[in-house]
Amino acid sequence: MVLVYLTFVGSLIVLLLGSDWFIDSAEKIGLSFGISPFIIGVTIVAFGTSLPELATSIASVLSGTSEIVIGNVVGSNIANILLVLGLTAIVGKGIKLEFNIMDVDVPLLIFSAVLLYFAISDFHFSIPEAVIFLLALVIFLFNSVSGSDSGNTERQKITPKTILMLILGGVCVYLGATYTIVSIEKISLEWGISPDIIALTAIAFGTSLPEVMVSMAAARKGKHAIAVGNVLGSNIFNTYGVMGIPVFFGEIKIPESTMAFSMPFMIVITILFAYMVTSNRISKWEGVMAVLLYCFYIIQIIS
Repeated sequence: MVLVYLTFVGSLIVLLLGSDWFIDSAEKIGLSFGISPFIIGVTIVAFGTSLPELATSIASVLSGTSEIVIGNVVGSNIANILLVLGLTAIVGKGIKLEFNIMDVDVPLLIFSAVLLYFAISDFHFSIPEAVIFLLALVIFLFNSVSGSDSGNTERQKITPKTILMLILGGVCVYLGATYTIVSIEKISLEWGISPDIIALTAIAFGTSLPEVMVSMAAARKGKHAIAVGNVLGSNIFNTYGVMGIPVFFGEIKIPESTMAFSMPFMIVITILFAYMVTSNRISKWEGVMAVLLYCFYIIQIIS
């Protein structure tokens, strides 16, 4: 167990370093194509930090524990909104948005949450439903990129070092998150926590660590657009991609306990996120309340 705790600390350090390298290089590459920082957060950064969720979900299906998939998706989405945005607002002393995301992006986020609820309400997720989810993901990507305003974005040149740091940062984020998940699972099992609880809490938290680190790094650098775009894009990718892709590797089980509490709770806090960004600002104290609400969610799940 001493080795497990050391692995946990070491993987967090690798995750932190990797997130800094990834966000800097991703922004430079995006700016070189004239893409706005928010779109960079929604696409490049968001999907890069969601890779651990996808890898974990596919592995769970192949290992015969597919009930982890929905717990991973729902738990990660809740953690992204309450924990990631909350900590980002606290570290950044508030989040300021210089653009309106209520017209398209937030409605698409709410729609994805509601669509997931109806898709699994019969406790079954089919391949045709997965195809619909993946098509919705493609539409979201196309809408985000085509709707970006590149006219006012200063273009930068891409250097080989930038590409190398992007790849190295992505590898560090992935490996750091992967070994963090492994250590968290072992610690949780040592403490006698059931697999269902691990899926909704420890695994979901572990796979959300890249979003936590990247968004907090963005907040420290004053890049609030990337932080918010990261959360929004990650949740949509989790719902459509992390839920849609693993079903091609095997059947996905939907636990009744997830539908009873966690799934409705995810929809509620998604609507709460929409309310929080209506003023184009998330205050530090709203961040504190979000983190406290996440603690309430964890207590409810465990109890």
